[in-house]
Amino acid sequence: MNSVRDLNVLKWFNVLYIEDDVDLLTHTKDVLEDFVSNIYTATNSVEALNILQNKKIDVIISDILLENENGIEFLTFLKNEKNISIPTILTTAHTDTQYLLDAIKLKVESYIVKPINIKELLNTLHDILIPTIQQQEIKKTNNIIKMISIVTDNKQVDVIKHIMNNLDSNDCFTGSYSDIMSIINISKPTLIKLFKELTEREILVRVNYKTYKFNESALNKSSL
Repeated sequence: MNSVRDLNVLKWFNVLYIEDDVDLLTHTKDVLEDFVSNIYTATNSVEALNILQNKKIDVIISDILLENENGIEFLTFLKNEKNISIPTILTTAHTDTQYLLDAIKLKVESYIVKPINIKELLNTLHDILIPTIQQQEIKKTNNIIKMISIVTDNKQVDVIKHIMNNLDSNDCFTGSYSDIMSIINISKPTLIKLFKELTEREILVRVNYKTYKFNESALNKSSL
């Protein structure tokens, strides 16, 4: 892995950080929120489980020794009892061999010894998420190819690429016709026609003013 990483890719991902040291929790959260899409924090397993059941989480950072709890036991519970398996970074001030063995058995992706080095943490997040990033890029390219087959106009192709390249973490695109026309030289009637076709096929579903959700299942079902 190259020593220099593009940390901008982290902005598409949500992180759950579990730490019972409130000062450390706050400090690390303040740093990470400048890099990731969302960072959710918990001081114990109950709070963490509630977040996992209600939010989309891409990676977990967890202290091993929480107050009256063991982070590895909680992760084992998630995997075996809740069928939740999410890439995880464990943090601990201890280097006890037993913890390392337990982490290896659980197939935890990485292990960081406190005090946490923020650069190391960010690089570790990047390395853990690289396979997901690559899969998403392949998926996005395939979806663009499928959508392009709907149209023949080159300007519409440019619009489709623009939409797909600007989906947020919830697969939503936000932008008005004017916004798109300021970037792409396309007539308003042609643009309206494209959006009409995509919405009629339910490939784009309007969820709010100027906001559309990309519906991949409709794209796959569409007779292109």
